[in-house]
Amino acid sequence: MRYVFLVLLFPILFGCSSNSINNNNRYLPNYNFSIDINMELPLYTNLQFTGNPVFIDQAGIGINGVFVMNTGGGYVAYEASCPNQELDSCSAMSLDGIMAVCPCDDVEYSLFGGQAAGVEYPLKQYRVQVIGNGVIRVFN
Repeated sequence: MRYVFLVLLFPILFGCSSNSINNNNRYLPNYNFSIDINMELPLYTNLQFTGNPVFIDQAGIGINGVFVMNTGGGYVAYEASCPNQELDSCSAMSLDGIMAVCPCDDVEYSLFGGQAAGVEYPLKQYRVQVIGNGVIRVFN
């Protein structure tokens, strides 16, 4: 009986992924994309240092692009669209140091955790995978 209990309990304890990201946001759709970022290229060298975000605005990457930053403990990537606004002409966010600023409502979101005070949704986070020396993959 004890063996059967362990066999049934094992998938419950170890079957869920601990790196799952909840991207449910009623304002922002989920689009699939993937980009490999070579941090040795001049455009992305800031990612080698903590607290230097980079804006990636290539077509098909995120909705309005993606902010990527080295937090010192790893890399984070966030959607560059205001998470608490309908998509329109003012919903593309801009960088101000380590903050992402929404021009619709002037809310500032920290790129260290994606949070802002007094809002319903944090920044929409994307997955980041370190592939090798100097290359990271951002994907949804």
